[in-house]
Amino acid sequence: MHFRRMLLLGLLGPFAACGASADQADVIVYGDYVLTMDEAQPELRGGAVVVRDGVIVDVGPRDRIDAEWQAKSTIAGAGRVLMPGLINGHTHSAMTLFRGMVDDLDLMTWLNQYVFPMEARFVTPEFVRVGAELACWEMIRGGTTTFVDMYFYPDEIAAVVDRCGLRAVVAAPHIDYPSPGFSGWDDSFAAADDFVQRWQGKHPRITPAFAPHAPYTVSAEHLQATVARATELNALVSMHLAEAPAESDYVQEKYATSPVRHAAGLGLYGLPLIAAHMVQLDDEEIALTASSGVGAIHNPTSNMKLGAGISPVTAMLAAGVNVGLGTDGAASNNDLDLWEELRMAALLHKVATSDPTALPAGQALAMATRLGAAAIHKEGEIGQLKVGMQADMIQLDIGQTHHMPLYDMQSHLVYVLDSHDVQTSMVAGKVLMQGRQVLTIDEGALRSKVTDASSRIRAALLTQQEKES
Repeated sequence: MHFRRMLLLGLLGPFAACGASADQADVIVYGDYVLTMDEAQPELRGGAVVVRDGVIVDVGPRDRIDAEWQAKSTIAGAGRVLMPGLINGHTHSAMTLFRGMVDDLDLMTWLNQYVFPMEARFVTPEFVRVGAELACWEMIRGGTTTFVDMYFYPDEIAAVVDRCGLRAVVAAPHIDYPSPGFSGWDDSFAAADDFVQRWQGKHPRITPAFAPHAPYTVSAEHLQATVARATELNALVSMHLAEAPAESDYVQEKYATSPVRHAAGLGLYGLPLIAAHMVQLDDEEIALTASSGVGAIHNPTSNMKLGAGISPVTAMLAAGVNVGLGTDGAASNNDLDLWEELRMAALLHKVATSDPTALPAGQALAMATRLGAAAIHKEGEIGQLKVGMQADMIQLDIGQTHHMPLYDMQSHLVYVLDSHDVQTSMVAGKVLMQGRQVLTIDEGALRSKVTDASSRIRAALLTQQEKES
C-alpha cells in the first residue's frame, strides 16, 4: 500500500470503514475548479473530492484521485465549480409564508403592528411545517447546505430538516410575551429547555439551541436564566443583538447601557453565542466580541430594508470577529438567497467605507463558508473541502455563455453568479439536488400546501386593509 494511503488510514481512524481499503469510497465529485476555502490549498484546477461515510477523505487533482480511488458513484464536473455549501447564519424558516406580506416599514412598526399579530393568528404546527419545507426547498435550490433557524414549534422544523437532508442549528425561541403556543416566558422557556435536552447530541445534522428573542423582548432576569441553563447543557444560543437604533434606545433607557454591554454583563458573552445583526456597536464592543469568541451574523438585505443601519463588518473582521452571513426571514428580505447576500455585503461595505477595496470577493465568500462555520461554532465540521470535514458541497454551472469570459474565480462567484447556477447540492455525502431537481422534497405537493396556507393570510390582509380604509 502506498505511504499516502497508509497515512490516510492512520489519520482518519473512525472515518475508515472496518475492513475497507483506503481506495474504496462512496462517491467522487469532480469540478473543473475546486474552491476548497482551505487556506492551505484554496483552489484546484481539474480537481475532485472523495467522500466516504458522509465525510471527505481526500481532495486533490483529478488524475491522482482517479488513479488511487474507486467509488460506487461519481458526479461529473465539466463546466462546474465545486465548493463548500453556503451557510445561512440567521433565518426564520417558516416566515416564508409571510413573504411580501407587508413591506417598507421600520423594524418596530413592522414587528408590533403586523408580524406579531399575524403570527398570533396564523402560526400553528402545520403552518411551521409548510413554511419550513418551503424554506428548505428554496435553500437547497440556492446552494445553502446549513442554516441557523429561530422560530416557533422547533420540533416541526427539526422534522422537516431531518426529512429534506439539510444541516441546521434549530434554536427554540422564548420571549416574555404571549407567542404562538405559549402564554409567556414560563412556558416558552420550559419548552425551549425541553427541546434542547431532547435533541442535544441525538442527530448528526441537527443541533438544538436556545433562542431568547432579543434584549427588548426578554428581561435581564430571564436572559440570565437562559445563560444558566445553556451553560449547564453546554448548548448554543442564538439571538438578535444590537439590531437597530430602537433597540439601543430601549436598552439605554431601561438598563443605562448598550445592547452588547448588556448581553455581555448578563453572561451571554461567556457562551457559544450566535449574535444576529450586530449593527449598533462601537470599537470597544467589537474588541469584546472578538475576545469572547462570539459569532456575528451580518444580514445586509434585511438591515437595509428595515432601515436598521450598516453593521461595522470590516471593523469586526479586522478585529478578528468571526462574521457570517444570513438572510433573516423571508418576511424581511424577501428571499433566502445567500448569493444575493454575498454580493450585497461586498458592495454595501465599499459604499459604507468609501473604499472600493473593502470586503473583497474572497473575504465575502469566506463569510458564507469558512468564517460562517466559525461564527456558528461549527469550524472543523463544515465550511471547507478538507479531509475530515463533513461532505457538504455544491456544484455551480459556469459553462453558460453569460459566464464568459472568466478571469478570477472568486470574483466571478460573487459578482456574476447567482442561485440559478447551482446544479448540485450535497449534505453529509447525500445528494439533495442534482441537475436543479430537488430530490428530497415533492415540489408539487409543497406548492399545493403553500397555496392553501397563503390564501388564508391573503384574506386576512384584505380584511385589514378594508378596515383601515
